[in-house]
Amino acid sequence: MRAIKFLLIVLISTSVWAATQPAERVMFKPSLDQRLRSNLATKFLANWHYKDTSLDDELSEKIFDRYLDLLDPNYSFFLAKDIETFSPYRLNMDNALQHSDPTPAYEIFNTYVDRVRERVAFAREQLKQPMDFTVDESYIWDRSDVKWADTEADLDEFWRQRVKNDFLRLRLAGKEDEAILETLDDRYENLDRRISELNSDDIFQFFMNAFAQSIEPHTAYMSPRSSENFEISMRLSLEGIGALLGRENEYTSIASVVPGGPADKEGSLKAGDKVTAVGQGRDGKLQDVVGWRVDDVVDLIRGPKHTIVRLEVLHEDTGIDGPTEIIEIVRDEVKLEEQAAKSEIIEVPGENDEIVKIGVIDLPVFYLDFNGRARNLPDYRSSTRDVTRLINEMKAEGIKGLIVDLRNNGGGSLLEATTLTGLFIDEGPVVQVRNSSGRISTEEDVEPGMAWDGPLAVLVNRYSASASEIFAAAIQDYGRGLVIGETTFGKGTVQNLVDLDDYAPSGDSGKMGQLKITMAQFFRVNGGSTQNRGVEPDIRFPSAGDPEDYGERSLENALPWTSIPTSSYEPEGDMGRMAAVADFLYKGRIADNQEFGWLLSDVEEFNRNKDKKEVSLLESERRAELDRDEAKRKARKAAQDNNGPLLEDEDALADLTGPVEATVDENDDADSEEEEDDRPDLLLRESARIVGDMVELGRNESALARQFSLLNKEQGSESLH
Repeated sequence: MRAIKFLLIVLISTSVWAATQPAERVMFKPSLDQRLRSNLATKFLANWHYKDTSLDDELSEKIFDRYLDLLDPNYSFFLAKDIETFSPYRLNMDNALQHSDPTPAYEIFNTYVDRVRERVAFAREQLKQPMDFTVDESYIWDRSDVKWADTEADLDEFWRQRVKNDFLRLRLAGKEDEAILETLDDRYENLDRRISELNSDDIFQFFMNAFAQSIEPHTAYMSPRSSENFEISMRLSLEGIGALLGRENEYTSIASVVPGGPADKEGSLKAGDKVTAVGQGRDGKLQDVVGWRVDDVVDLIRGPKHTIVRLEVLHEDTGIDGPTEIIEIVRDEVKLEEQAAKSEIIEVPGENDEIVKIGVIDLPVFYLDFNGRARNLPDYRSSTRDVTRLINEMKAEGIKGLIVDLRNNGGGSLLEATTLTGLFIDEGPVVQVRNSSGRISTEEDVEPGMAWDGPLAVLVNRYSASASEIFAAAIQDYGRGLVIGETTFGKGTVQNLVDLDDYAPSGDSGKMGQLKITMAQFFRVNGGSTQNRGVEPDIRFPSAGDPEDYGERSLENALPWTSIPTSSYEPEGDMGRMAAVADFLYKGRIADNQEFGWLLSDVEEFNRNKDKKEVSLLESERRAELDRDEAKRKARKAAQDNNGPLLEDEDALADLTGPVEATVDENDDADSEEEEDDRPDLLLRESARIVGDMVELGRNESALARQFSLLNKEQGSESLH
C-alpha cells in the first residue's frame, strides 16, 4: 500500500500541474517579504524543533530531494538533464536558508513551469490521435523505480500511455468517447490556467515545506491562506463535508474523515479514497480535479450548509484503475454532539445457552469543552464524563464485558486520554512526555477507583492515533484489558503552532503565516514510545498490506522509536495467558466463518497486488477484471442474503447480536446496497465474542490455566509465556 504522503489540506500543498496554451514566460524570484519569512522560519525550525537540527550538507541534500519530490512526485515532468543542471544546488540549500535567499528554489521552479507546459501540450495533441486498445501494452503509473526520463522521447512514450490510460479509465466508467475527449482536454487545458495563477508565495510555501518535512513529517510551514484553512479545520466549523484532504501523486486523496461530520454520516467516503471530480448540487456538472492543488479542491467542496456537493471517487480498495463512485453529501457543520461517545450492547452466546451482554463504547475523538471546564460549568461536555455515564447505563442493563472502540479515532485532548484511562485503572501514571530540552513530565490519573473493573478490550485499527494510542498502550501496560485489531498509526509526537506574525516587524502583521513544529514526544509508562511502532494488538485481525507501509512508519524522516526509563506504576494483572487462549479460540471460531474467509481472501488478493506499479492498456483485459470483481460482489451479497452474515438462522443472529446501530440513515426507500451496509460490523461482532470468551475464562481460573497449558503443549513453544 502506498502511504498517503501529505495528511492535512493546508500543511503540504504539492505541485500544481501546468499548462498548454502559449503564454508569456514569467520568471519567478523571491521578494523581500519572503526573504524575511525565510529568516524567521529558519530560526524557529533550526532551534525549536524536538529533533536536533543542523543546517549542513546532509540536510541540504534532503531538502533538495524533497523539493523535487513535491514538484514532480511521479517523475513525470523533469528530465535527467534538468536534474543534472540543478545539481549545484544539492549542497547549497542550507546556505540559501542561512542567507535568507531561497533563489535556488525559484530557479528550479521556473524550469518546472517550462517542462509542465511542454508535457501538457503533448498530452492535448495525443487526444487528437487514434487510440488502439487491442494493443497488448502496459502503463507504468508508478515511476518510483523508473526515475527521471533520459530523453524527451522516453517521456513522450510515458505520456502517450498516460493519456491512453486516462481515456480507457473513463471509458470503463461508462462515459462516451466524445465526452471523454472533452473531459480530458478540459483537464489538460485547465493545468495551464492553474499554473498561470501560481505566484511567488506558492513557490515559497513549497520550498519551506521541503525544508520542514526534511526535518520531520509533522512539521510544516503554512502560508497565510493555509493558516486560515487550518484554523477552520481545527474549529470544526467548516461548512463542508467534514474531511481532511491530502495529496497522492496527481490525485487529491481523503486523509481522514472527521467523526460526526457529513461525510462520516453518509458513510461511503473513507481514508485513502481519491477524489477525481466535484459537482455542485444534484445536477451540477462534475468538475474534473485530477492534478489540482489541494486547497483549490477544498474551495470547491466547501460551501453553505444544507447544500449538496457531489464527489466522484476512486475507492482505495478498487485500485487506481477501478470504477469510480458518485457520492452525494449534504454540507453541514460538525457539532460536538455528533462526535460524542455512543453505546450499544451486543449479545453473544455463553456457556449452557446463556446470553452474555457485552457493552460497546464507540469513541470517535477525545473531546473536551475547554471553555466550560475553565468556567467550572456543571454540565460541560467531555469524553470521560460521557463514557462514565454510558458505562453506568450499560451496567444497569447487566453487561458482563466492555469494548472501547477507537477505530479511526485520530486523537484529541491529552487530558481526556489521561482521565479516560483513569476510568479503568485505580490510580497511577498514564503517559510520559519528553520535551525538546529532555525534561520528562508525567500525566497521571489521580482519581481512586474505577468506573469499570471487569473484562475489557480496546478495538483499534491503523487510523487510531495519538491520544488513542496513549489510552490503548496504558490499558495494555497495566494489564487491564486486551488490545484487538491492527497495529495503530504510530504518532507519538506533540506539535505546537508558532504564529510568525507575532515576530514580524511592525506593519507586516498578517503576512508571515505559521509554523507547526514538533516540540515533544509521548512515552508509555513502560518506557517505550508510541512513536513510529504504534501499539501492537494482543489479538490481530486480518489486515491488508504490511504495517510498515502505513502510518508513521511509512513517512519519510519520521522520528524513530526510542525509550526512556519506566515510570513507577503497579500493573493490575498479567493478560498473557488470557490473550493466548482468547486468540486461540478466536482463530478457531473464524476458521470456517464465511465472512472472515472473504476478508482473508481480499487481504491476500490485496497483498498480491499491492506492489503492482503498472496496468494493462488492453480494454478486454481491464473489462474482464471489472466483470470478475462485480461477479464476486454479487455472489457475496447473494450468500449474505441467503445465509445471514454469520449464522444460517437470521433469527438466531438477531438473538446473538442484539441492537446494532445502522451505518446508514433508515428510510422506507432504502435500496439493497444500503441494506447491505446496515449489516452488523463483522470485526466489532467478533470483538464481542472475544470479550465473551474473556468473561467465561475469567469466571473459571482453572479452566483458563488448563486451556493455556494444553495450548502451550500443542505449540511446543515458550513464546506464550
